[in-house]
Amino acid sequence: MTAVLERDDPSAPTPTTTDTRRLRVRLRGYARRLHPVGLATALLFFTWSMSPSLLPRVWYLQGVATGISVALGYGLGCAGAWLVRSCGVTPRWSARTRRIGWWLLGVAAAVLVPVFLVLGAVWQNHIRDLVSVEQTNEANVLLVFAIAVAVWFVLLAAARGIRSGTRRVSAFVGRFVPRPAANVTGLVIAVVLGVLLVNGALYNGLVAFANWTFSGADHDTAPGVVAPTAPERSGSPASAQAWDTLGKEGRTFVGMGPDAAAITAVTGRPAIEPIRVYAGREAADTVAGVADEVVAELDRTHAWERKVLAVNTTTGRGWVNQDVASSLEYLEGGDTAIASMQYSFLPSPLAFIADRETPQVAGRALFNAVFARWIDLPTDSRPKLVVFGESLGSYGGQNAFAGYQDMATRVDGGLWVGTPNFTPQWQEVTADRDPGSSEIRPVVDAGRSVRFAADPVDLDLGTEWGPRRIVYWQHASDPIVWWSPSLLLNEPDWLTEPRGRDVDPDMRWLPLVTFWQVTLDMVFSADVPAGHGHAYGPEAAQMWAQILPTDGWTRADTERVQAALTDTGE
Repeated sequence: MTAVLERDDPSAPTPTTTDTRRLRVRLRGYARRLHPVGLATALLFFTWSMSPSLLPRVWYLQGVATGISVALGYGLGCAGAWLVRSCGVTPRWSARTRRIGWWLLGVAAAVLVPVFLVLGAVWQNHIRDLVSVEQTNEANVLLVFAIAVAVWFVLLAAARGIRSGTRRVSAFVGRFVPRPAANVTGLVIAVVLGVLLVNGALYNGLVAFANWTFSGADHDTAPGVVAPTAPERSGSPASAQAWDTLGKEGRTFVGMGPDAAAITAVTGRPAIEPIRVYAGREAADTVAGVADEVVAELDRTHAWERKVLAVNTTTGRGWVNQDVASSLEYLEGGDTAIASMQYSFLPSPLAFIADRETPQVAGRALFNAVFARWIDLPTDSRPKLVVFGESLGSYGGQNAFAGYQDMATRVDGGLWVGTPNFTPQWQEVTADRDPGSSEIRPVVDAGRSVRFAADPVDLDLGTEWGPRRIVYWQHASDPIVWWSPSLLLNEPDWLTEPRGRDVDPDMRWLPLVTFWQVTLDMVFSADVPAGHGHAYGPEAAQMWAQILPTDGWTRADTERVQAALTDTGE
């Protein structure tokens, strides 16, 4: 009876009320553990994180970028306060002063957070206008804030967990050695474990496992792609490379592209059937073995008798940019042979992060295998030798050369598209740019053999261009080109120079923050219209027309090819 009366008493606490009070107590306890200096620095990083970057970000990626930035700011603030205490400076603030400080911090947050959420949305829509992307609802800022807070708490909990684990290791070791030595031991163990996770056997095992896992998904065929019947294509009945061994991207490469009739219809000139040869990763046990299979396909198709022979290094699972490949075939009337191969089962984003060695091995193996056969041909009858590749393909393909001067000596032309910033040859040629030229569009040796372009008109430097022409095609808004770990602590030249035409002029370098902004820009870097970000399309026709000029070919011819590529959506 007493229990019943107590439950009926309005003043008696209900289970819901008790749970709410417990939650409040826990939140207050958690809040008291937060350092005010860390929070103040986190607030500063929050405002920075909303600033414009290279490309527009969807609301959830903006939330992740902001959450990471806030966590970094909080960590730096706490580290700074710890450093001050370690130097023997321990301020003794009165209770009243602390209350005032907390109130000021709270007021600053109440003002700055909503203001910069709205400003961030405005800046993002401005970037969308620059890259011709539809604007989004600015109300998403509330979701941005929620995700940012969640990411911050997760990272904070992870950092505290690592700290707690390190302290436990130190306490255990402290039973046997002096305390200072125990602390150092705990830190060393934590660092060693981190290194093993990134570069050790576990890392290599995970890469191998990922390759094996994605190999099972490589047997699909893209919609609308069918096996070729022309003998000039790998995967045809005449080819030694079976259709089902080429991989999904390999089947797309040989199953698409213009035939002789399509080329004639667009250019109005007689054409022959273009050659496209390809070997999948399953063709041999080693990457070098796959390259040998490609050369055997070149032999079978009599590719050495064509006017132009192109060597392409693919990305990830073997993708080839159809616009770049097809435009070359249109411009040369089909009198071409394009050689390519698959070297990995990893999707490009994963390969970009996890495996940068295999693209280099593949690029070197394929080019050297082709070059060894090509160099023995009579000089007056062998085809022009050109190279091309995009993203990881550009990175891997350039590894066949000691540098840009070696490249300009050994090939007749090259088109490197969206080259990653960590490519050694790109770094060399960019660093060697002529004084006064910019990083986003370097001029090297007055453009005699190598030129950079975001737009085809950039290739016109008003100076003599030699017969061997190498083009680096890179958009000012392409995060693949500009992402680098050095962004963490160093301002790059491309952010001290006038911005590119599709980059917000208000973009500024911010320590730590810009690195994570550009990192997340890469996630959807190709999901923008061609001409921006990492989307390189029909303008490839204008690039090839400059690299391999042909007598009688006109600007109108190039425009027809570009229109055909746009219509077919290649």
